[in-house]
Amino acid sequence: MARYRTLDDLEVAGKRVLLRVDFNVPMKDGAISDATRIDRALPTIKELSKKGAKVLLLSHFGRPKGKTDPAMSLAPAAKALSDKLGGPVDFAADCIGEAVATLSKNMLDGDVALLENTRFHVGEEQNDPTFAAALAEHGDLYVNDAFSAAHRAHGSTVGVARILPAAAGRAMERELDYLDAALSAPVRPLMAVVGGAKVSSKIDLLLNLVGKADILVVGGGMANTFLFAKGYSVGKSLCEPDLGDTAREIMTRAQSAGCDLVLPTDVVVAKEFKEDATREVIGIDAVKADDMILDLGPETVDLIAQKIENAKTLVWNGPLGAFETRPFDTATVEAALFAAKRVKEKVLTAVAGGGDTVAALNHAQAADDFTYVSTAGGAFLEWLEGKTLPGVAILEASAASGKNKG
Repeated sequence: MARYRTLDDLEVAGKRVLLRVDFNVPMKDGAISDATRIDRALPTIKELSKKGAKVLLLSHFGRPKGKTDPAMSLAPAAKALSDKLGGPVDFAADCIGEAVATLSKNMLDGDVALLENTRFHVGEEQNDPTFAAALAEHGDLYVNDAFSAAHRAHGSTVGVARILPAAAGRAMERELDYLDAALSAPVRPLMAVVGGAKVSSKIDLLLNLVGKADILVVGGGMANTFLFAKGYSVGKSLCEPDLGDTAREIMTRAQSAGCDLVLPTDVVVAKEFKEDATREVIGIDAVKADDMILDLGPETVDLIAQKIENAKTLVWNGPLGAFETRPFDTATVEAALFAAKRVKEKVLTAVAGGGDTVAALNHAQAADDFTYVSTAGGAFLEWLEGKTLPGVAILEASAASGKNKG
């Protein structure tokens, strides 16, 4: 991975620092219901403030489609951040223009301010150079601490970084370090666990991983498509028959690459999908026409545990079964807890993220014991797919150019 600047490379005292964070947090009845993303940004905010920077925070929230929408204001996030910092956080009614100019002019070294939702302007998602310039006007330096938005080539993630000296914040730096260790330069054997509902949403991911991982476990609803492709009946289970050829191509590529592709050997089925439904553990060759496959069976979970025991690095994306509904959470919980145990024994590096993964690992009470759990959804998935993330690439380009040094 090319070198990018970090906070260690910037002289921030007395400077206005535009800090891109991700405060796109879940809200319920006007209050923040999960402040994890705010918490992740705190180390960078505190460090910049302590070093005497004037910290101006940029973030998007929701999908207002370029129009001002009071329901998608970042004002509640300013209040939450103030509570966490134990000090005042100013709030600007816009992210560009006179409102920001007035606020920043009155800021003292160490002050923190949050600017209004960048997506209230159509130029944000279009990465419009005029909008980016209007943002950059209020900063001397730019720091991106929002890996979860790094897959978007927007004004506040890419445009500003083309204009100002750009660096990665501590959360971004930490995330990239772990991702690099997990996939770019892993200690082998490297094992990947991919679950979730559909193959269609993870084709690029699977095609990338079969060429990189030593072991690839496919679970969740998507495993049914692979079983179908191998000629097994999957009954009434979630399945994408039109992707049978794709599944066969992935299996062929895995074989050619020497990747051990692990599919279910036994499954948990039920006639209806509801909590505490009557269930049965059967072999994959015994699925009846009215059966629904809702979890992996114990034999398969044991196999996965054996593979985890032999792995040195684990990348996890997606649940192994319908974990939201008991008892179809068993495979996800048992495999996650076993991986967490290996991490605690200091014999495994386990990195997870994307989609339902965080919820699944929290449900299993395993998330805290994984080496790293990313709060990023789309960005984590695109990184797993081997795609270039614009928000990271611009930081690398900024450092490589040697221009605009902080």
